[in-house]
Amino acid sequence: MSNRAEVLEVLNSEWDSLIGLSNQLTPEQWATPALCPGWTVHGVYVHLTAVEEALSKWWPSSADDPPPFEKIVSGYTELNALSPDELRARFEAVVATRREELSALDEDAWSTPCLTPVGPGTYASFMEIRVFDCWVHERDARVPLGINGDDGGVPGQMAIDMVEGALGYIVGKRAGFTEGNSVVFDITGAAPRRLCVAVNGRATVVDDVADPTVTVTTDSLTFMLLACGRIDPEGPIADGRISWVGDDELGGRVARSMKFTM
Repeated sequence: MSNRAEVLEVLNSEWDSLIGLSNQLTPEQWATPALCPGWTVHGVYVHLTAVEEALSKWWPSSADDPPPFEKIVSGYTELNALSPDELRARFEAVVATRREELSALDEDAWSTPCLTPVGPGTYASFMEIRVFDCWVHERDARVPLGINGDDGGVPGQMAIDMVEGALGYIVGKRAGFTEGNSVVFDITGAAPRRLCVAVNGRATVVDDVADPTVTVTTDSLTFMLLACGRIDPEGPIADGRISWVGDDELGGRVARSMKFTM
Protein backbone atom coordinates (compact mmCIF):
# COMPACT_ATOMS: atom_id res chain seq x y z
CA MET A 1 0.00 0.00 0.00
CA SER A 2 1.40 3.42 -0.97
CA ASN A 3 -1.67 5.41 -2.03
CA ARG A 4 -2.02 8.53 0.11
CA ALA A 5 -5.80 8.21 0.53
CA GLU A 6 -5.57 4.54 1.53
CA VAL A 7 -2.85 5.06 4.13
CA LEU A 8 -4.63 8.10 5.54
CA GLU A 9 -7.86 6.15 5.87
CA VAL A 10 -6.17 3.32 7.76
CA LEU A 11 -4.16 5.64 10.00
CA ASN A 12 -7.29 7.62 10.81
CA SER A 13 -9.15 4.43 11.67
CA GLU A 14 -6.33 3.43 14.04
CA TRP A 15 -6.43 6.82 15.74
CA ASP A 16 -10.23 6.57 16.02
CA SER A 17 -9.91 3.16 17.66
CA LEU A 18 -7.29 4.38 20.14
CA ILE A 19 -9.39 7.42 21.04
CA GLY A 20 -12.47 5.24 21.45
CA LEU A 21 -10.57 2.93 23.78
CA SER A 22 -9.20 5.80 25.87
CA ASN A 23 -12.68 7.25 26.34
CA GLN A 24 -13.97 4.12 28.05
CA LEU A 25 -11.14 3.55 30.54
CA THR A 26 -11.48 3.88 34.30
CA PRO A 27 -8.64 5.30 36.44
CA GLU A 28 -7.75 1.75 37.47
CA GLN A 29 -7.55 0.63 33.86
CA TRP A 30 -5.20 3.48 32.98
CA ALA A 31 -2.83 2.11 35.64
CA THR A 32 -2.98 -1.49 34.32
CA PRO A 33 0.39 -2.94 33.22
CA ALA A 34 0.59 -3.04 29.42
CA LEU A 35 2.00 -5.85 27.31
CA CYS A 36 5.02 -3.70 26.49
CA PRO A 37 7.38 -4.41 29.43
CA GLY A 38 7.64 -1.62 31.96
CA TRP A 39 4.67 0.33 30.61
CA THR A 40 1.16 0.87 31.89
CA VAL A 41 -1.81 1.69 29.66
CA HIS A 42 -1.12 5.31 30.60
CA GLY A 43 2.45 4.81 29.36
CA VAL A 44 1.16 3.51 26.02
CA TYR A 45 -0.74 6.75 25.47
CA VAL A 46 2.25 8.78 26.66
CA HIS A 47 4.34 7.14 23.93
CA LEU A 48 1.74 7.54 21.20
CA THR A 49 1.18 11.19 22.11
CA ALA A 50 4.91 11.91 22.26
CA VAL A 51 5.51 10.40 18.82
CA GLU A 52 2.76 12.37 17.11
CA GLU A 53 3.81 15.59 18.84
CA ALA A 54 7.40 15.02 17.67
CA LEU A 55 6.25 14.48 14.08
CA SER A 56 3.92 17.47 14.07
CA LYS A 57 5.35 20.35 11.98
CA TRP A 58 8.36 18.19 11.02
CA TRP A 59 9.20 17.50 7.40
CA PRO A 60 12.18 15.52 6.01
CA SER A 61 14.70 17.81 4.36
CA SER A 62 16.37 14.89 2.58
CA ALA A 63 16.46 11.10 2.42
CA ASP A 64 19.15 11.21 5.13
CA ASP A 65 17.21 13.44 7.52
CA PRO A 66 16.05 11.32 10.48
CA PRO A 67 12.75 12.00 12.24
CA PRO A 68 13.16 14.02 15.48
CA PHE A 69 13.00 11.02 17.77
CA GLU A 70 14.91 12.86 20.48
CA LYS A 71 11.76 14.92 21.03
CA ILE A 72 9.85 11.75 21.91
CA VAL A 73 12.03 10.97 24.91
CA SER A 74 12.20 14.60 26.02
CA GLY A 75 8.39 14.79 25.97
CA TYR A 76 7.91 11.78 28.24
CA THR A 77 8.52 13.66 31.51
CA GLU A 78 5.76 16.19 30.92
CA LEU A 79 3.30 13.67 29.50
CA ASN A 80 3.89 11.13 32.27
CA ALA A 81 2.81 13.74 34.81
CA LEU A 82 -0.58 14.26 33.16
CA SER A 83 -3.75 12.77 34.62
CA PRO A 84 -5.67 10.29 32.45
CA ASP A 85 -8.17 12.97 31.45
CA GLU A 86 -5.38 15.41 30.58
CA LEU A 87 -3.48 12.79 28.61
CA ARG A 88 -6.61 11.73 26.73
CA ALA A 89 -7.26 15.35 25.75
CA ARG A 90 -3.64 15.85 24.74
CA PHE A 91 -3.70 12.75 22.53
CA GLU A 92 -6.94 13.81 20.86
CA ALA A 93 -5.53 17.29 20.24
CA VAL A 94 -2.32 16.09 18.59
CA VAL A 95 -4.25 13.55 16.50
CA ALA A 96 -6.49 16.39 15.27
CA THR A 97 -3.36 18.35 14.33
CA ARG A 98 -1.81 15.40 12.53
CA ARG A 99 -5.00 14.67 10.61
CA GLU A 100 -5.02 18.26 9.37
CA GLU A 101 -1.34 18.19 8.44
CA LEU A 102 -1.52 14.88 6.58
CA SER A 103 -4.74 15.77 4.76
CA ALA A 104 -3.03 18.87 3.36
CA LEU A 105 -0.26 16.83 1.68
CA ASP A 106 -0.58 15.95 -1.99
CA GLU A 107 0.68 12.77 -3.67
CA ASP A 108 4.05 14.32 -4.52
CA ALA A 109 4.63 15.26 -0.89
CA TRP A 110 3.57 11.79 0.14
CA SER A 111 6.35 10.39 -2.08
CA THR A 112 9.08 12.54 -0.52
CA PRO A 113 12.23 10.50 0.29
CA CYS A 114 12.46 9.98 4.03
CA LEU A 115 14.61 8.14 6.54
CA THR A 116 12.15 5.88 8.34
CA PRO A 117 12.69 3.89 11.54
CA VAL A 118 13.62 0.87 9.39
CA GLY A 119 15.81 2.66 6.86
CA PRO A 120 15.37 4.72 3.68
CA GLY A 121 11.87 5.03 2.31
CA THR A 122 9.25 7.66 1.59
CA TYR A 123 6.98 9.67 3.84
CA ALA A 124 4.19 7.30 2.77
CA SER A 125 6.13 4.24 3.94
CA PHE A 126 6.87 6.05 7.20
CA MET A 127 3.13 6.55 7.75
CA GLU A 128 2.57 2.84 7.07
CA ILE A 129 5.02 2.17 9.90
CA ARG A 130 2.96 4.55 12.05
CA VAL A 131 -0.07 2.32 11.37
CA PHE A 132 1.95 -0.69 12.53
CA ASP A 133 3.16 1.11 15.66
CA CYS A 134 -0.34 2.30 16.58
CA TRP A 135 -1.85 -1.13 15.92
CA VAL A 136 0.71 -2.91 18.12
CA HIS A 137 0.44 -0.40 20.95
CA GLU A 138 -3.34 -0.64 20.85
CA ARG A 139 -2.92 -4.38 21.53
CA ASP A 140 -0.46 -3.49 24.32
CA ALA A 141 -3.42 -1.86 26.03
CA ARG A 142 -6.38 -3.96 24.91
CA VAL A 143 -5.02 -7.44 25.58
CA PRO A 144 -4.21 -7.02 29.30
CA LEU A 145 -7.44 -5.05 29.81
CA GLY A 146 -9.47 -7.81 28.14
CA ILE A 147 -11.15 -5.24 25.89
CA ASN A 148 -11.44 -6.76 22.45
CA GLY A 149 -10.99 -4.67 19.32
CA ASP A 150 -10.99 -5.38 15.61
CA ASP A 151 -7.71 -7.23 15.11
CA GLY A 152 -8.32 -7.68 11.39
CA GLY A 153 -9.32 -5.53 8.49
CA VAL A 154 -6.82 -3.46 6.55
CA PRO A 155 -4.96 -2.28 9.71
CA GLY A 156 -4.43 -5.87 10.85
CA GLN A 157 -3.24 -6.91 7.41
CA MET A 158 -0.87 -3.92 7.22
CA ALA A 159 0.58 -4.92 10.59
CA ILE A 160 1.25 -8.42 9.27
CA ASP A 161 2.84 -6.88 6.16
CA MET A 162 5.53 -5.40 8.41
CA VAL A 163 6.28 -8.79 9.95
CA GLU A 164 6.28 -10.43 6.51
CA GLY A 165 9.16 -8.16 5.58
CA ALA A 166 11.18 -9.59 8.48
CA LEU A 167 10.34 -13.28 7.96
CA GLY A 168 13.54 -14.02 6.05
CA TYR A 169 15.54 -12.78 9.06
CA ILE A 170 13.28 -14.61 11.53
CA VAL A 171 13.52 -17.94 9.71
CA GLY A 172 17.09 -17.77 8.45
CA LYS A 173 18.90 -15.98 11.28
CA ARG A 174 16.83 -16.42 14.41
CA ALA A 175 15.40 -19.91 13.78
CA GLY A 176 18.52 -21.08 11.91
CA PHE A 177 16.84 -22.78 8.95
CA THR A 178 19.46 -24.03 6.50
CA GLU A 179 19.66 -24.65 2.76
CA GLY A 180 16.64 -26.53 1.41
CA ASN A 181 14.45 -25.91 4.49
CA SER A 182 11.13 -24.15 4.16
CA VAL A 183 8.21 -23.09 6.32
CA VAL A 184 4.60 -22.13 5.71
CA PHE A 185 2.83 -19.90 8.21
CA ASP A 186 -0.87 -20.73 8.08
CA ILE A 187 -2.33 -17.68 9.82
CA THR A 188 -5.97 -17.90 10.86
CA GLY A 189 -8.30 -15.62 12.79
CA ALA A 190 -9.08 -11.95 12.19
CA ALA A 191 -6.36 -11.37 9.57
CA PRO A 192 -5.84 -14.70 7.77
CA ARG A 193 -2.75 -15.10 5.61
CA ARG A 194 -0.53 -17.81 4.15
CA LEU A 195 3.13 -16.81 4.28
CA CYS A 196 5.93 -18.95 2.90
CA VAL A 197 9.68 -18.81 3.41
CA ALA A 198 12.25 -20.98 1.65
CA VAL A 199 16.02 -21.12 2.08
CA ASN A 200 17.71 -21.06 -1.30
CA GLY A 201 21.05 -19.41 -0.67
CA ARG A 202 19.26 -17.26 1.89
CA ALA A 203 15.89 -17.36 3.61
CA THR A 204 13.40 -15.48 1.45
CA VAL A 205 9.64 -14.98 1.40
CA VAL A 206 8.23 -16.81 -1.63
CA ASP A 207 4.81 -17.10 -3.20
CA ASP A 208 4.31 -20.74 -2.25
CA VAL A 209 6.04 -23.92 -1.12
CA ALA A 210 4.78 -27.24 -2.46
CA ASP A 211 6.20 -29.48 0.28
CA PRO A 212 7.30 -27.36 3.26
CA THR A 213 9.69 -28.72 5.85
CA VAL A 214 7.30 -27.46 8.51
CA THR A 215 3.88 -25.79 8.58
CA VAL A 216 3.15 -23.49 11.50
CA THR A 217 -0.46 -22.67 12.35
CA THR A 218 -1.49 -19.79 14.57
CA ASP A 219 -4.08 -17.03 14.74
CA SER A 220 -3.13 -13.55 13.54
CA LEU A 221 -3.14 -11.93 16.99
CA THR A 222 -0.82 -14.58 18.47
CA PHE A 223 1.40 -14.32 15.39
CA MET A 224 1.74 -10.57 15.89
CA LEU A 225 2.25 -10.73 19.66
CA LEU A 226 5.03 -13.28 19.20
CA ALA A 227 6.68 -11.31 16.40
CA CYS A 228 6.63 -8.15 18.51
CA GLY A 229 7.99 -9.92 21.59
CA ARG A 230 4.88 -9.24 23.64
CA ILE A 231 4.33 -12.76 24.97
CA ASP A 232 6.44 -15.73 26.00
CA PRO A 233 6.10 -18.34 23.22
CA GLU A 234 5.86 -21.15 25.77
CA GLY A 235 2.34 -20.02 26.69
CA PRO A 236 0.77 -20.32 23.22
CA ILE A 237 2.80 -23.46 22.51
CA ALA A 238 1.39 -25.09 25.65
CA ASP A 239 -2.22 -24.06 25.05
CA GLY A 240 -2.20 -24.74 21.30
CA ARG A 241 -2.49 -21.19 19.99
CA ILE A 242 0.58 -22.00 17.91
CA SER A 243 1.30 -25.48 16.58
CA TRP A 244 3.22 -27.12 13.76
CA VAL A 245 3.46 -30.25 11.64
CA GLY A 246 6.48 -31.60 9.82
CA ASP A 247 9.98 -31.34 11.24
CA ASP A 248 9.33 -31.09 14.97
CA GLU A 249 12.67 -29.54 15.89
CA LEU A 250 12.45 -26.82 13.25
CA GLY A 251 8.80 -26.17 14.07
CA GLY A 252 9.62 -25.64 17.73
CA ARG A 253 12.60 -23.52 16.81
CA VAL A 254 10.67 -21.10 14.61
CA ALA A 255 7.76 -20.90 17.08
CA ARG A 256 10.24 -19.84 19.76
CA SER A 257 12.14 -17.42 17.49
CA MET A 258 9.41 -15.16 16.16
CA LYS A 259 10.44 -12.03 18.03
CA PHE A 260 12.11 -9.51 15.74
CA THR A 261 11.09 -6.24 17.36
CA MET A 262 9.99 -4.88 20.74
